[in-house]
Amino acid sequence: MGSPAGRPPGSPADGARRPLEDVRIVAVEQYGAGPWGSLHLADLGAEVIKIEDPAAGGDVGRYVPPYAEGEDSLFFEVFNRNKRSLSLDLSTAAGRAVFDELVCVSDVVYSNLRGDVPAKIGITYDALKHLNPRIVCCSLSGFGMTGPRIAEPGYDYVLQGLLGWMDATGEPDGPPTKSGLSLVDYSAGFVAAIAVLAGVHAARRDGVGMDCDVSLFDTALALLNYPAAWHLNAGYTPHRTRRSSHPSLVPFQLFEAADAWIVVGCPKEKFWQRLTGVVGHPEWAADARFATFADRERNRTELLSLLEPLFATRTAAEWLDDLYAAGVPCGPVNTIPEALADPHTEARGMLVETDHPRYGRLRLPATAARVGDLPRPTRRAPRRNEDFGHVMADVAGFSDARIAELIRAGAFGPPDDTPGLPSLPGLPKFPGLPGLAGLPEPSGAAAEIDDDAGGKEPA
Repeated sequence: MGSPAGRPPGSPADGARRPLEDVRIVAVEQYGAGPWGSLHLADLGAEVIKIEDPAAGGDVGRYVPPYAEGEDSLFFEVFNRNKRSLSLDLSTAAGRAVFDELVCVSDVVYSNLRGDVPAKIGITYDALKHLNPRIVCCSLSGFGMTGPRIAEPGYDYVLQGLLGWMDATGEPDGPPTKSGLSLVDYSAGFVAAIAVLAGVHAARRDGVGMDCDVSLFDTALALLNYPAAWHLNAGYTPHRTRRSSHPSLVPFQLFEAADAWIVVGCPKEKFWQRLTGVVGHPEWAADARFATFADRERNRTELLSLLEPLFATRTAAEWLDDLYAAGVPCGPVNTIPEALADPHTEARGMLVETDHPRYGRLRLPATAARVGDLPRPTRRAPRRNEDFGHVMADVAGFSDARIAELIRAGAFGPPDDTPGLPSLPGLPKFPGLPGLAGLPEPSGAAAEIDDDAGGKEPA
């Protein structure tokens, strides 16, 4: 049996430790939502061992276009920085034996599969607690591990439609509209990371692990937040608003200046009073039609008919200069390239660099969590099975002879098709996958692993 979580990739050389360096996570993950959640844990120092199915060529995210070549893609890089990779065939007895050894020396088994799959392949707490009573089993699925939709695959785009997000987004006279980013995926990844942290804390305190059941469905529904509360308790029906305006705070929306769009908001009364001065009408602050939140919401159409022509008379830069000076919440509507080039992006260190054997020097968005003052680790995403030696010897504690036996039994996939495996004398070209003496048969069908949920659509 191997050791507790050790020094992860990119650890500081001076012995300082990142917050999660004593946490080891075995991640049966793929695509977007699951890897997004574990990325944040890896960036905070956790050792994340990514289990990649050799039959599928590893995580499907390796092949997402347009910037993909071979088993490398920019999509995969941005979701899998600072992780380790192990090719492991859980459909074989040998592969399952390796997985079980990793469970014994880990804190978390993390997955993003269809909701019914963790039980089928035996990666729930009940299936693993005999190996490690403190193991935390976090499932991030499309619809959760219970309920009538348990067996449905779930993707961000589908959930944005199903949970009312698209109906509430876009112009009133336009079609339902998806968010420009995969916010259900990303939010569910954050929720999964929170669940993992809470689970590990409780397991270390109480000595007993648990299941964490996280889903895209639950996440998207929870994020309906106050419009849902308004509907459930006051009969409010959410609706689309012009120019992405706030449903009740006026003004808080897009305004078209002479040359570009800007966002201006008055979420407090003091901001409305300041705005009236900026637009040259301080008398509006005391106008009975616009004096309070309720007044402005009730007279929204009349107020916007006054403001919108005014904003069209000057450039965006001219308005923003005056609005910033007055302390009114505002900002430009930037393109993504403009956002990445914003001086504040550099000042906050929100771009990290890694060296990649195919792409050379890469620049990627950093994760947003800042805990302590250690520099961020910046190891590129792993090639498939790149960390075989470390995981087998240093983590699982297998001898060379045992590793050779596992290779011959097909634990890691066919040797000719699996990178990173050592050459073994007399190793058959295609092992017969006989299973090792004394090992149990794997639980569940390997085909289920390919039924992912909590994934990110490529486009």
